[in-house]
Amino acid sequence: MHSPFNMIDWIVFFSYFLILILTSVIFSKTKVNTSREYFTGGNSVPMWAVAISVLATSQSAATFLGGPEYSFNKDLTFIGFYLSAFLAVIFVAKVLVPRFYAIKAITVYEYLEYRYSPKAKQYAGIMFLVGRLFASGARLYIGALAISMILFFDIEPLHIAISIGILIMGALAYTYFGGVKSVIFSDVIQAITYIGAGVAVLVYIYYTSNTDFSTIINILDNENKLKIVDFSFSGGFSFWTLLTGWLLLNIAAYGLDQDMTQRVLSCKNKKEGEKSLIYSIIFTIPVAILFLFIGLLLYIYYTHPEISGIKEACIDRKFQGNDITIFMFYILNEMPNGFKGLVTVGAIAAALSSTNSVLSAMASVAVEDIYKPWFASNIKDEKYFLKVSRIMVVVFAVLLSIMAMISYYWQQYTNLPLLNFALGIMAFAYASLLGVYGAGIFTNRGNEKTVLFALIGGFLTVLILQPYIFPTKVDFSIQIILGTAVSFMIMMLDNKIEFLYKKA
Repeated sequence: MHSPFNMIDWIVFFSYFLILILTSVIFSKTKVNTSREYFTGGNSVPMWAVAISVLATSQSAATFLGGPEYSFNKDLTFIGFYLSAFLAVIFVAKVLVPRFYAIKAITVYEYLEYRYSPKAKQYAGIMFLVGRLFASGARLYIGALAISMILFFDIEPLHIAISIGILIMGALAYTYFGGVKSVIFSDVIQAITYIGAGVAVLVYIYYTSNTDFSTIINILDNENKLKIVDFSFSGGFSFWTLLTGWLLLNIAAYGLDQDMTQRVLSCKNKKEGEKSLIYSIIFTIPVAILFLFIGLLLYIYYTHPEISGIKEACIDRKFQGNDITIFMFYILNEMPNGFKGLVTVGAIAAALSSTNSVLSAMASVAVEDIYKPWFASNIKDEKYFLKVSRIMVVVFAVLLSIMAMISYYWQQYTNLPLLNFALGIMAFAYASLLGVYGAGIFTNRGNEKTVLFALIGGFLTVLILQPYIFPTKVDFSIQIILGTAVSFMIMMLDNKIEFLYKKA
């Protein structure tokens, strides 16, 4: 393996953080007077910035490393996920966004208050906070893991903690003072950074492959690596799952997850919000293709040594006993000094763009949906709530850091799949929310009690179908469909649920 950072790498690394410091100081000067302005940017954020922020929020260090991994092992069918997302955002833009703007929502769960009751909103808010704590804590750990490998060349607890601290402090620098508006404009910087790093890596791999473009395409085509659409019934990202389970997941991710939708609610009106969602996917698709093509070039590099010039194909991808992605393997073994710094800031930018957004989203739900109605319903002082909002940002920064370290120790010292569970836990919440919102929007059924039971029922359905509980493997898209169906059916039993609740 190559040595850790040299002088050029450190210059790139510290230059990036200098930019972070300068921009965070600039964005912190944004004047914020109320908690609503803190969480919605005063509905004054430009549509194009929101679109790029949604793009950046949907990406993470897991995507930065996972995209190349998928195309290396399989093909280009992962592109279908974003085509499914395109259909989903059209639905969200035309059905959900107008409803959120009609009630002047700060969080998406306020619709349940409008439709059912304040408690229904609080139930959904709690579901979101629990799911996001696990999911985003694990995602933070993945980002820190990648940074520690590149920066310190190990994954010792202290270095993992330092890497987590780097990400959290960077996120707090933007989120604490300026709120969501600062987060959105910082996301633009992070998106440019990690996309630029991806382009640089793609160009570097191509020009060091000792072959021409037509030869690469011929090899990939002959070995069935360029397949985009899969019409089989094998699950995964087949045409059929993309139009069912993955479509439902994308509707929930872009329309029912405050982490994503908060940006859309910062636009000046619903039309701008609708456009921001659609443009975000248009921007995201070429970014996804970029990282998939990195994986294809790595496939050529490691499986065709006659082209790359290496002595043998890559077989053992281990780092201190841990399996690592092909992109990380390449970074650690082949990336020259100078490029390591660039790739590191790209990974930090990808992780940071998802971390700062979740701090703002979790704080907004905690304050608007839970704290205000439960603990401060009689307080009207907006300065007080602005102070509470900033305190909540810090609280969730601490909680996410703790969850990230728990993920580290759990993965290192046990065989239990906490990491997979944590990364997929939002899917459990998504199934529940899809059923509840489906009933609330398209039927006149449901009530405060059925919302609670539907959220629990959908969550448990997906949980039971996990491979560490259910004896037979159930495809992820089927899990989402069944969880949504159970949640929806419980909402349809409003009178019976009310009777059972009173009887109990």
